[in-house]
Amino acid sequence: MAREIQQQSHKGDAGDGGRGGAFQSNKSPEKMESSIDVAGGPSARPAAGGNPNKLTLVPLIFLIYFEVAGGPYGSEPAVQAAGALYALLGFLIFPFIWSVPESLVTAELATAIPGNGGFVLWAARAFGPFCGSLMGTWKFLCGVINSAAFPALCVEYLAKVVPAVGDGGPRYATLAGMNLALSFLNYTGLTIVGYTAVALGAASLAPFVVMTAIAVPRIRPRRWLVRGRHNDWRLFFNTLFWNLNFWDSASTMAGEVERPERTFPTALLAAGLMTAIGYLLPLMAGIGAVDAPQEAWGGGYYADLAEMIAGRWLKYWIEVGAVLSAVGLYEAQLSSSAFQLLGMADLGLLPRAYASRAKWFRTPWVGILTSSLITLGLSFMTFNDIINSANFLYALGMLMEFAAFLWLRRKQPDLKRPYRVPLSFPFLVILCLVPSAFLLFVMAIAGWKVYALCAGMTAGGVAVYYLMDFCKSRAFLKFSDGEEAISV
Repeated sequence: MAREIQQQSHKGDAGDGGRGGAFQSNKSPEKMESSIDVAGGPSARPAAGGNPNKLTLVPLIFLIYFEVAGGPYGSEPAVQAAGALYALLGFLIFPFIWSVPESLVTAELATAIPGNGGFVLWAARAFGPFCGSLMGTWKFLCGVINSAAFPALCVEYLAKVVPAVGDGGPRYATLAGMNLALSFLNYTGLTIVGYTAVALGAASLAPFVVMTAIAVPRIRPRRWLVRGRHNDWRLFFNTLFWNLNFWDSASTMAGEVERPERTFPTALLAAGLMTAIGYLLPLMAGIGAVDAPQEAWGGGYYADLAEMIAGRWLKYWIEVGAVLSAVGLYEAQLSSSAFQLLGMADLGLLPRAYASRAKWFRTPWVGILTSSLITLGLSFMTFNDIINSANFLYALGMLMEFAAFLWLRRKQPDLKRPYRVPLSFPFLVILCLVPSAFLLFVMAIAGWKVYALCAGMTAGGVAVYYLMDFCKSRAFLKFSDGEEAISV
């Protein structure tokens, strides 16, 4: 899905995310490393007054699914970039070299340190508060970029039915109204968002189930073996990467999950199977049933395939499904971003206001508001190089995440791990090296504009870390002291 949005150039990226600097300068990484609560601190515990709205297994499965995929929308450019055979092989093999390692690392760390903030907590525990803040910067920026794209995509599809909303003032008003409505839904709590994701997932996948079933008699397996001509490998690998990443995003909500030590590994496995099947079957059906040229497989081509396979009614159903998928993706990403900010506030990396919860729904309303306003601003823009910048920033964050995983396994072997990747340390290194090599490849193929943008964003994150540290030392803003979140 993410790649389809990238093709439409409505994905934006910027953000405030990993604002750092909440620890006093005399707080050493070593002290933090030895004292972080394995339960994740206050964000892993119910807030004052309790929070009965815990995420259960099925809603968590669909939230993870929407963090990663949200349906097969957006997988079409893989065929356009490298042909049918390589596209099918990519979505068959890539999950094993990328998605599985990332999911295993997420399952172990999210159950060992299950507080809100997820990967920020892991990096801070392994390498200290500065690295935790830097991780927050990279991941939050990626999240806001993604979120900005989804309302714009909804408006693009709505404009096909109501052309008046496709440009000018009506477009801006529709974008603002959609952002407001979707943000309010997020404000009502993770339980409602989770079950909304279940309904949206079923609705967005249903037309592909129908399309696949209708296509079966028309499938010619020889079409699966066609290789591409003039292949665009940058587009191919970016498409795979965008459609199969963000497995760790739901970890920022681990403090809201019921029995995370059991629920998280099961949910990751189920979401992984849904994602793999959800991409492969529609691709096999569309490629096998229609003899379409390679260049036709651009973003949104599934709607055209549906019309050729079953008729215009299925095309419209696919388009409606795309809008519903975009809504689900927005809700999942906004939840992840808001709870990441809450976790960072609990660590003392952001002002205490970001740990505030709504009185009725127990949601981090300041984080939701901040993320929504940034997303709203970016929704009015179009971006090109900044899309690849999101890939680059995400790759930086994942490299640090793999390093934190290995460091904690080596340096803190006695850390309680309800789920433990069943491999010895040398094999864990191999497990992380394979996807890390791909991350380095994705970073290497980025252009100079991407390097410049990412350097600027990273420098901004570093500056905010020290600004927060200064504000804390001078008592300009109120911070959690971090001891609650890191004390044993």
